[in-house]
Amino acid sequence: MSAQIQGDAQLATQVKSPDLSDLFIQFLIIGAVSFGGGIIAYERILLVEKRKWLSPDEFMAYLAISQTMPGLNSVNMAVLAGDHLRGVLGAIIATLGLILPGSLFVLGVGMIYASTADHPLINLILGGIAAAATGLLAAVTYQIGDTHWRHMKSLVIIICTFLLMSILKLSLPYVILIMAPISIYLYRPSKS
Repeated sequence: MSAQIQGDAQLATQVKSPDLSDLFIQFLIIGAVSFGGGIIAYERILLVEKRKWLSPDEFMAYLAISQTMPGLNSVNMAVLAGDHLRGVLGAIIATLGLILPGSLFVLGVGMIYASTADHPLINLILGGIAAAATGLLAAVTYQIGDTHWRHMKSLVIIICTFLLMSILKLSLPYVILIMAPISIYLYRPSKS
C-alpha cells in the first residue's frame, strides 16, 4: 500500500515538474496560435486542463497577481507559472517560449506593412485580426467569469463597468476609482 502512495507522490511530482524543453514547447505553441486576450484562455487550457500543472485555484491566484503587475497579463502569467513549475529558469524559458512567435510575427508583418501600407487589402486583414482578438477576449472573459454571470451583484458591476468604458468612454483609472469602492462595498464580509 505504501509503495502505491509513493508512486502516486512521484507521479504528482512529475506532473508538477515538467522538463524545460516541454515547458518551452508548450508556451511556444500558445504564443504561436493565440491572438490578443485569448492567450490567457490558452494558458488556462494548458496549465489547468491539458497538463494539470496548476489547479484552477492556483491559476486564478496567479492571474490575479499577474493583473496587478506591470506588463502583459499573459507574459506575467508565464513568468509566475514557469517560476512555480521550474524556478527562475522555468520562468525565463516559459516567457521566451510565449513571446518568441509573436515577436517574430510582428517583425515580419511590420516589414511587409512598411512596404505595402497603402494596399486596401492590408486594412481588411488587420480588421479581421482585430475581430478574432475581440472574439477570443470575449470567450476568455466568459470562461474565467463563469460563476459570476449567475450573481446579480456581479452582473451589475460588469454592466456598469462596460457602460462606463464603452458608452461614456472613461479611461481605465477613472473606472477603477468609481467601480472599486462600489465592488468592495457590495462584496464586503457579512457580520454573521
